[in-house]
Amino acid sequence: MSQSRGNRTPFDEIYDQPDPRAYFSTLGRYGYRTPHHAQPVFRRLLAERAKSGRVTVLDLCCSYGINAALLNHDLTFDDLHAHYASPGVAELGTAELIERDKDFYAARRRADAVPVVGLDIAAPAIDYAVSVGLLDAGFTENLEAASASPAFLRAAASTNLITVTGGISFLSARTFHQLLQAAAEPVWVAAFVLRTGTYRPIADALAEHGLVTEVAVDRTFEQRRFTDPEEQRYAIAAVEAAGADPAGKETEGGYHTALHLSRPPQHLATPHGSFVWPGS
Repeated sequence: MSQSRGNRTPFDEIYDQPDPRAYFSTLGRYGYRTPHHAQPVFRRLLAERAKSGRVTVLDLCCSYGINAALLNHDLTFDDLHAHYASPGVAELGTAELIERDKDFYAARRRADAVPVVGLDIAAPAIDYAVSVGLLDAGFTENLEAASASPAFLRAAASTNLITVTGGISFLSARTFHQLLQAAAEPVWVAAFVLRTGTYRPIADALAEHGLVTEVAVDRTFEQRRFTDPEEQRYAIAAVEAAGADPAGKETEGGYHTALHLSRPPQHLATPHGSFVWPGS
């Protein structure tokens, strides 16, 4: 999901393709890595959530189901990049690629795979992710502009882990109010948030539903390299305006994200609004 924000370079066209080859080739030029960083974090959260029962994931701004691929399959982000950049895949039509990818993902499916529901406004990306079996259900609804459909609310009702790696800049409290109202059990929300903006309005909305938001304090996660000096100047200024220090991060040439985790108070590991990942 890509839209213009400030002086950030938009990548809208890569989400309107019928398969993810342009996604990997375009973002790969800038070293995009957020799903790579998210994979061990989300798997750790799944393991924690699974201690209380079955887990269903709702991945927001899910595009081609990349997070679902990394959650539920014995694959790394580099594996996916190599797969979609390989000469054999490059020569295929989309219909042929879909058939090949059904087998590709089925052969690597983990025994502990969990249901994943995807939400994104990019219909081609959702169609692909559902067609190859990455998403158990996919929806193209824009909850920022309209109320959720009954079908989506039914699918989202069993969600107890919401993940976001690339869309917080395009979301507001409106979306999260609808999601939390639909949930039938306590939900955790894990979001990688660009340091150029603020998560506060969303954290406040989650607080209205009883969730406490903590921020990982031990590290940030590089999202991708800047496309040009103008984008870097914009990012440095935005990070400073948000009250953070860009030194050693955005000043070194790339966007960075911070991990935010929201949970019910009884599920908190720390009481003071920040946490350090064990072994990170």
